[in-house]
Amino acid sequence: MARAHPVPCRRRSRDHGGSGPVDGGRPVDLPGRLPARLVVRSRTRGRSVPLQDDHDLLRRPVGIRAGALRAHAVPLRVRGARLAAHPHSRQGGGPVTTVDAGSEAIPAPESDPNAVSVTINGRTVEAHKGEWIIAAADRAGEYIPRFCYHPRMNSVGMCRQCLVEVEGPRGPMMVVSCMTPVAEGQVVRTDTPQVKRAQEGMIELLLANHPLDCPVCDKGGECPLQDQAFSHGPGESRFVEEKRHYEKPIPISEIVYLDRERCILCDRCTRFADDVAGDALIQFTQRGNNTQVMTFPDEPFASYFSGNTVQICPVGALTAKPFRFKARPWDLEQRESTCTTCSVGCRTVVQSSRDEIVRVQGVDSDPVNWGWLCDRGRFDFQSVNSGDRVLVPLVRRDGALATATWADALDEVATHLRGAGASTAILGGARGTNEDAFMWGRLADALGCTMRDAQLDDGLPAEVLAMPQATIDEACSAATVVLVAPDLKEELPVLHLRLRDAAMKKRIRIIEISAVETALTALAWRSVRCEPGTQPEAVAELLTDAAVMTQLASGSTVVVAGRANLAESASHTMSAVESLLAAAPAASVLPVLRRANVRGALSLGLAPRDGRDAATILHDAAEGRIECLVLLGSDPLSDVPDADLARRALAGARFVVSIDAFLSPSAAHADVVLPAAVAGEKDGTTTNLEGRVTGTAQKVTAPGTARTDWMIAAELAEMLGHDFGVATLVDVRRAMESGAPGWGEATSRLANDVDGVVVRRAPAAAHPVRRTAPGARNSHEFRLVLARKLYDSAIATRTSPALASLAPGAGIAVHPLDLERIGAVAGEPVRVVAGERAVVLPVSVSARVPRGTALSPFNQPGADIRELVRGTGALDVSIEVP
Repeated sequence: MARAHPVPCRRRSRDHGGSGPVDGGRPVDLPGRLPARLVVRSRTRGRSVPLQDDHDLLRRPVGIRAGALRAHAVPLRVRGARLAAHPHSRQGGGPVTTVDAGSEAIPAPESDPNAVSVTINGRTVEAHKGEWIIAAADRAGEYIPRFCYHPRMNSVGMCRQCLVEVEGPRGPMMVVSCMTPVAEGQVVRTDTPQVKRAQEGMIELLLANHPLDCPVCDKGGECPLQDQAFSHGPGESRFVEEKRHYEKPIPISEIVYLDRERCILCDRCTRFADDVAGDALIQFTQRGNNTQVMTFPDEPFASYFSGNTVQICPVGALTAKPFRFKARPWDLEQRESTCTTCSVGCRTVVQSSRDEIVRVQGVDSDPVNWGWLCDRGRFDFQSVNSGDRVLVPLVRRDGALATATWADALDEVATHLRGAGASTAILGGARGTNEDAFMWGRLADALGCTMRDAQLDDGLPAEVLAMPQATIDEACSAATVVLVAPDLKEELPVLHLRLRDAAMKKRIRIIEISAVETALTALAWRSVRCEPGTQPEAVAELLTDAAVMTQLASGSTVVVAGRANLAESASHTMSAVESLLAAAPAASVLPVLRRANVRGALSLGLAPRDGRDAATILHDAAEGRIECLVLLGSDPLSDVPDADLARRALAGARFVVSIDAFLSPSAAHADVVLPAAVAGEKDGTTTNLEGRVTGTAQKVTAPGTARTDWMIAAELAEMLGHDFGVATLVDVRRAMESGAPGWGEATSRLANDVDGVVVRRAPAAAHPVRRTAPGARNSHEFRLVLARKLYDSAIATRTSPALASLAPGAGIAVHPLDLERIGAVAGEPVRVVAGERAVVLPVSVSARVPRGTALSPFNQPGADIRELVRGTGALDVSIEVP
């Protein structure tokens, strides 16, 4: 008979004679695996080999060779208490670990009263009424093989690999455990001869048309089909006919490749795209033996979440271009960390080979990201490996930046800081760690500097953190969520997934107040279109609706608040949020913060003092009142909405220091550039938008002579005569314990609380926001909405080859009727005018933009529409055909 050999570099199963790796094969005793009672079965002679379970790469990616950095291998998490809250999807609801920094801790939920008793393989197990058998078995440590089942998606019973035996009135019967709920007194067996034969038969069918090209497959070494072919397969195949053949691989997007020959039709990728992401761009086509996964003609798999389908694919049918043929899983070293692309703080595993980051995988953090990542967070690690990094300090000599030693560069900076004193201003710090922000805050205090802001006048003011705060889980379990925020799919994609799931499965009611339609509009209970700059008026009108007031009073309410339009004042949003909190006094706020560690930086010393925020700092610098301007990982020329103000500020400051990993447009205008280490190159902690402190891990060595931000601050402080007694990261954290109540304790508890620790402060007394009135509409025809897109001209995107081509580019979109009225043609250039200023942009048509409104993406390749923005309440423009 023909024999099936699905795993490369190993002998046939009849030759296995031990429990260790065979012929260089992948080790079987990796950390985080299931118990060794799970064995490789074979009809041939030889001892059994313990099974290594992949756990869908959901909780922990695995694949490190035995003994290779075992201390860094991330152990499997078991969250029985949390899984109890939602038996089918195992969604959040577990207790939130908090640190009391002036407020009460969050109470843990009560236990599930609907427990049932089930017997699995002779052992009594407490399960939850309605829970699938496979989920109950997982929690009990009884492994059932599977391919299509995924705990974060609806079950479909496609692969039939999870067959088990259940006793019924007519005797034992075979059932699919991912589609059969538990019941009181139920008896389940997973290891009877009948079950084994059924599982072997399913493996044989799946391998009948599988190409068995494991030696050249990127999934080799971490493939569930490989593992289960050895543990639950027949050991030989009766199939001798020609297998199916397709063109392979085919690119279905800029990032993902599809190999249809390897596909086992498990429906994971299509379910994720349709049910989780809402991007039904990949589907089954044809029927019967010709069924295959495919995208639609001329419509690529252009989803912001396509990398998740690669991670959850149980075979090598979907592979990611950045990782193809880079390394074998057993050669990878890994550490758990936190994504720093945005402020959601998704948990990740950073994997490297030969001191180079080669892959980032999502980790199932129950209160945060559930294992999902957006493609930007998953693939922008390539910027860390970029050849454009600043490797040594640069000092401006004779009008040009020239290389210098650290001693000379720091001496230059210290000299100007000493002379500037209180006339020093610090912009940025939100891209660093908590430890970085804390040390720079202490240095600012030592200098008497009150001009500091971790934001760049592109978010809500720091006062939003003084409002009652909510967590992501609280927002997703609230009765009502009010969105006064940008399109979350563009700015905080994983928060968008969480709220989308809550709206579809938990039926939370979303009230949306926005100038344009967003990705959540279709799921909103109420969706209000308001003219840019009129959010307070829209809220006031909304609160006159009796049904809305009844809904706000029916249960918990969370206001998701963020700055949706960079062409208008943030005061409009703040005023609208205050009105909502006044109408629903028990409501809380989940702030949409723009950068990874905005909350940590603002809380640890880089918040504005005396109202001197980023806008004030830039105005003072433009008028020559700033002696020394420190750009702490910030790029005002790219990120400040008012481009003219940013240019004048950099030109007006007497001395500019940039601490950055790249020579950004702003760094190119600095007098001194100090190379900084980035995420993946330094240990530390970060604080996400809900106040959750989590760890970031160093996985590779920083290039050149790059240093961490906190280290630079400590050295400058010592040169200025302020010895903080800090030489190591441990010293910084010890100082935080006394200097930053809450954060120091949270950091010390991370070793036991791998999902992070929420730091909360008591809400401060409300201070009315001074609103910048938008003014009456002038003779211009359109009011502008300037919004961010997931992909833009940010350096991390431009220097990541997988993402560099995904930015949509500069342009302006209007309603179809408005396009017809102005006589323009979609795709053709138009002249956008505001006062005496004008830019030429291609025009497009979009029904999601109301009439009288124009929508333009922020910081895109091409003409810069920020040239029209000034710090006013709102921006009106005219659109003319050249």
